[in-house]
Amino acid sequence: MKHINKYIALCLLCLLGVTSCDSFLDKEYDASLLENQVFENATLTRQFLANIYTSLPDGIGLYHIDNVQFYGASRDCMTDNATSFWSEHVYRKINSDSYTANDHMLLGFWGTNFAGIRKCNQFLRNISSTVIPNTEVEGDDNKLYDRFRAEAILLRALFHFELVAYFGDAPILEDIVFDLDNPEAMNVSRSNSADVLKWVADQCDLIKDVIPFRYVSEGNWGRVNGATAYALKSRALLYRASALNNEENKTEWWADAADAANEFITKNKLSSNPFKLYPDYQKCFYETPYQNDEIIMSRSIWYTNTLETNLLPEGFSGCTGRTNPTQNFVDCFEMADGKKIDDAGSTYDPQNPYANRDPRLEATIFHHGSVWGRADYNEQRAIDVHFNSASDKGADYRGSFGGTYTGYYLKKFVNPDLIMQDKKTFAHSWIIYRYAEILLNYAEAKNESLPAPDNSVYDAVNEVRMRAGMPSLPVGLDKDQMRKRIRNERRVELSFEDHRFFDVRRWRLYDGVTSGNEAAKPYYEQLINMYGVEVTIDNGKPEFTYGTNANLEGRVFNVPKNYLFPIPYSETQKAPNLGQNPGW
Repeated sequence: MKHINKYIALCLLCLLGVTSCDSFLDKEYDASLLENQVFENATLTRQFLANIYTSLPDGIGLYHIDNVQFYGASRDCMTDNATSFWSEHVYRKINSDSYTANDHMLLGFWGTNFAGIRKCNQFLRNISSTVIPNTEVEGDDNKLYDRFRAEAILLRALFHFELVAYFGDAPILEDIVFDLDNPEAMNVSRSNSADVLKWVADQCDLIKDVIPFRYVSEGNWGRVNGATAYALKSRALLYRASALNNEENKTEWWADAADAANEFITKNKLSSNPFKLYPDYQKCFYETPYQNDEIIMSRSIWYTNTLETNLLPEGFSGCTGRTNPTQNFVDCFEMADGKKIDDAGSTYDPQNPYANRDPRLEATIFHHGSVWGRADYNEQRAIDVHFNSASDKGADYRGSFGGTYTGYYLKKFVNPDLIMQDKKTFAHSWIIYRYAEILLNYAEAKNESLPAPDNSVYDAVNEVRMRAGMPSLPVGLDKDQMRKRIRNERRVELSFEDHRFFDVRRWRLYDGVTSGNEAAKPYYEQLINMYGVEVTIDNGKPEFTYGTNANLEGRVFNVPKNYLFPIPYSETQKAPNLGQNPGW
């Protein structure tokens, strides 16, 4: 019988930043025990399953807490939504296509997900119904053996999805536990990405009604539930239908994706405790996560203030503000009446640019004049990013360790209850699936499956917009017009939640794009050229000048190379059957 610690050691090397955190799941167990010692004990079996959750996607732990030197900014800094202030952040080299398959700094996603898959398969191979009985009881723990197996199957499917999202084609490792001393057995080939995504959806179908759609006990918050299976199926089939994985643009694949999202919506309506949009968009991302009815699945809870100090503007004590939203992103927010800023009849004023805009703009970014801080502690003030000269500049412009290259900072996720003079911690959780995404998944897939959008497409998008305080979409949009509105809605609504990176790639938006041929487009349509705002003060009044500057690096995107990350070079040497992605 092999020691589990050998396998855990490999997992830990691959995880690149998974650390202990406060959570509803007890993930700690003794990794030095033998397999039979673990799976002959109910407590250790539960802890082994809980430990699998450490491989879930996490945009808070490593990226805002554990390694701020290289990762301390939003991953949207790899998109047109934002840029990173700190020169050491890995996103800067990714944006310039300066990494290779040997030194790419985000290749840990490969190891993290393979480690998760291996743990799932080891659990499924060893869990015993005599140790975890399949007793019929009321509540969440009914038929616990079946539920635990379903959790592991669902987590395994989720890790496969993550592999495809970053690396494209991937091996399907169903019920395979590799012997780490047998490299020949590990030399597997990859399956086509579309086939893997269909397999993921089929795995969700196997167990989506085995696990409670939503747990009753708050103590199970953070575990995958039946709703997670419905949500993962929706996302997997949406990605499968998209251009990156559907070169022939098969309409039936879009119909499958629409049906999957609708399955969630229908099942949710029948639930005794349905998921629903959180009433306040801004509060959705910082109020107590486990009391949020919009969150379908979230990774752990971090009790921290480091998220705030990494995002808040430079002028606040101990803050660095290294995530800088771009003007490209800011300009994609509509006016409050639903018009784009450059539409005929728009009331947009470039010298009063933040007035009468989509309320989600104010909820998402800090701009010049934004008011932040606790008034009851005499900390409230306006954000000041002006620059007239080296001796006449705003407190939030730039400092030694943080600042803004674009004139903006990220506000989303920041808890306004933070007291700067006594920085207490808050509960933060990385949202993997939430209900707004399901509605937008449905709208996109349904629109693509039809000759023209029907009422159900409008209804799904408008439900998201109404929560934000935005008017309904104008009637009479054709398919292409609706596509643009849905894509923009995703960009606004799901910003800085790790969607934009994948959306622009699955839509293949970079095809044929160069810095020259996109330069005449509105900022919000440009992917390569990055823009910001410079603020000067003249007679006490701010003046806004828009454009690029020496610190705003244009993006390098080589097609098809940069649509996917490379397979780690070391893995292709050990397992040459994996092959390598184009261009790497």
